[in-house]
Amino acid sequence: VLSGAAMKVVFNDEDLKTFLAVACEVSPDHPVVISKFVEGAKEIEVDAVANQGQIVNYAIGEHVENAGVHSGDATLVLPAQKLYVETVRRVKRITRAIAKELNISGPFNLQLLSKDNEVKVIEANVRASRTFPFVSKTLKVDFIELATRVMVGAHVTPAQISLLDVDYVGIKAPMFSFTRLLGADPVLGVEMASTGEVATFGEDKHEAIITSMRAANFKLPERNVFLCMGPMYAKLEFLASARELVQMGLDLYCSEGTYNFYKGHGLPCKLLHKPSSAIQPNVTDALQKGEIDLVINVRDSKADSGSLTDGYLIRRKAVDFSVCLLTDVKLATMVVHALFRRKMRDTPYAIKAWDEFGNF
Repeated sequence: VLSGAAMKVVFNDEDLKTFLAVACEVSPDHPVVISKFVEGAKEIEVDAVANQGQIVNYAIGEHVENAGVHSGDATLVLPAQKLYVETVRRVKRITRAIAKELNISGPFNLQLLSKDNEVKVIEANVRASRTFPFVSKTLKVDFIELATRVMVGAHVTPAQISLLDVDYVGIKAPMFSFTRLLGADPVLGVEMASTGEVATFGEDKHEAIITSMRAANFKLPERNVFLCMGPMYAKLEFLASARELVQMGLDLYCSEGTYNFYKGHGLPCKLLHKPSSAIQPNVTDALQKGEIDLVINVRDSKADSGSLTDGYLIRRKAVDFSVCLLTDVKLATMVVHALFRRKMRDTPYAIKAWDEFGNF
């Protein structure tokens, strides 16, 4: 998806008609651009410096969330941990081709998506991106200095970077201000919503995701978790993580559909009814009383309007009552598995200064 203003992902003709009607009311004199949205694709980010079309240095990172979440809101992992070797080869080939074709001298950034090992370019930005400082800190190579030397015509020697020798992982996590945005839906999408970001490092991706989430004010659950997993694929994908939550001694509370699914798979869980229901026990009351530590709510974009309203109310109540919220199943599974590994090893992660990482 190519990011822009007033964007919307639609899944059927009715959604398209509704959105076009709104778009015409907002700006009848400007066209609406329609492009294909690829579901279930991994997003890859490349930051690089080129000199007269030749690559000087590059870095390849991956988003935890699937393509469709704005890059400013996505959780970025560097070096990439889950890319096929052939995918990396194709990304490098595309990066070299673009640098050569545009005869780039200076910094540039590529955002790509990969599905079934087929790589496509989302956009190419011939400028330094927000991830340049993160890349420089992680790889301990000042990409901005390299780009500046190229642009002023000074001599540039490529830094020796071997990603296979980087024995730690850096993760950049977004920070949001939904508590200050009255009524805003705190869900990730194609338009950027974050107002800041943090970056931390760990011996592996599990340690790095925990430290980065904590730096972004994420509180680790100690008593329980409320699950509202809308689409079936999310319920299935999160099944192993739900078992890990139980093994950590956390109580599971679920919305009705999620409750029926996980109960049917032998997991001990308790039912909390949705906000639109007057039946008790209700998730709204539980959130207001501070009885929930973490809400994991993956919305079903193809659900009926009533379900969408309930999902919004759950997410909004979580934010309003300062309950930690995860809305992406990929990020949720990664965080839960990292918490599980941390619990099982029964030893705290070592606290290190930035310069203690990476003796490569």
